[in-house]
Amino acid sequence: MRGAAAYGRVDVESHVLSASPHKLILMLFEGVQKQIKAARLHMGNGNVAEKGMAITKATDIVNLGLLAALDKEKGGELAERLESIYLYVGQLLLQANLKNDVAKLDEAAELLEQIGSAWKEIQPQVEGA
Repeated sequence: MRGAAAYGRVDVESHVLSASPHKLILMLFEGVQKQIKAARLHMGNGNVAEKGMAITKATDIVNLGLLAALDKEKGGELAERLESIYLYVGQLLLQANLKNDVAKLDEAAELLEQIGSAWKEIQPQVEGA
């Protein structure tokens, strides 16, 4: 099992190292959705510790990845609006964790899905630039 885990880490690291900035953001959106799904599953099964870890990972992706990647100088009003949404998503995740509230997880996932799908749609434009 350790070998598979190590292989998985190497695979992820190689994808990260070779990814464009646009692709890195897509990977963050994919990762946060994966963690929210895991949190929902653990919440449903009553696995409190695992739920907490998944929500913590999701929160870290939002705060240390998506939020940290915003360039308010270049992004202007759009970056400010995204910042507000990401901060709100962070609050939703915190409340979901504290109250075992699946609806808060779903709302966070939906908001991130909308932004992530818009980000994915601009990929051909980014690659063509």
